[in-house]
Amino acid sequence: MTALKMTSLGIMIVILGSFLSLPASGADDPMAKWQPSFDPSGAKYVYLLSCVGHPAIEGVAVGFRIRDRVWEESKGQLYVDFRPLSQLGGEKDVMNKLSFGAIQGMMSSSVAAANIAPELGVVNLPYVVDTFDKLDKFRATPELWNTFRDAPAAKGLQVIDFTGYGSYGWATTRPVTTMDEARTVNFRIAEAPVNIDTYKAWKLKFAVLPWPDVPQALQTGVIDGLDHTPIVCNISKKFTIAKYYTELDYAQGLYVHIINKKWLDKLPGDLQQLLLKIVQEESAVARTRTKQQQLEQIAAAKAEGVTFLQLKPADKEKMIAESQTVYKEWGPKIGQEYLDKVRKILQE
Repeated sequence: MTALKMTSLGIMIVILGSFLSLPASGADDPMAKWQPSFDPSGAKYVYLLSCVGHPAIEGVAVGFRIRDRVWEESKGQLYVDFRPLSQLGGEKDVMNKLSFGAIQGMMSSSVAAANIAPELGVVNLPYVVDTFDKLDKFRATPELWNTFRDAPAAKGLQVIDFTGYGSYGWATTRPVTTMDEARTVNFRIAEAPVNIDTYKAWKLKFAVLPWPDVPQALQTGVIDGLDHTPIVCNISKKFTIAKYYTELDYAQGLYVHIINKKWLDKLPGDLQQLLLKIVQEESAVARTRTKQQQLEQIAAAKAEGVTFLQLKPADKEKMIAESQTVYKEWGPKIGQEYLDKVRKILQE
């Protein structure tokens, strides 16, 4: 375990940076609530798992449920050392660490996952995997899931499941119900290739900003819109400034659970099976919880004065039509046959 541990000072610096944009739990130690109830020092094997998200999000908190179940059911042989809140660095940095085996797993945001393998970008294309039902169907259909699962194999990685953080739309400082109104907004989007191509296709202004830079950019007016989900916007207090939310539901935000395959293969067979089983079961539970959490967070936001809006039907149809440009751009990268199959099966 020693070689894999960060210094206490390094961890606290990263946590402090993360909490500039996310709410604290109220305790002096922001991670106190999620500390294990057991001593992991005697574990034979350690699975160091990273995530940028806040554990108040159900799709992130799953990491701690996986940790506790694996510890109990492996009888203390395998410890899942889960590090949310960007404790191990930003996503691009963590991806490099994962490929080289410096860490063993990460729960990557779906918007960033396409940087690992283009095929993983299929879930972030606009109006493809855009509802909870389609997401469930995607995961339950082997001919769709298997290609996604094996997409990062060339880098020695494998997708073992995913959780979510809700449906994407626009949090803005003024009402947006038409594309003309949207074109007056400068939207923050993630550091992600699919998002960049999507916003270009929609002919919208955008700024590519790291997540920790968003609060100041909103406060100073550098941006006046945010491309994200109601869960994240409410939990991270973005609705204190952006008081309007346009429910586009154009994509599902995911945390894609990716593991270093070489490390997994070296794990004893019984522990391999146990880890994969628990990740699969807990991820399914987390996806169900995410549906409920979205409803709860929308209700909570409305109670605090946030106005939820819909785009005019004609404008939404135009956005869907303009998304064809993104499909043409990403078809060759993802694999045209695979993309066509995903779209066809999910539309049935």
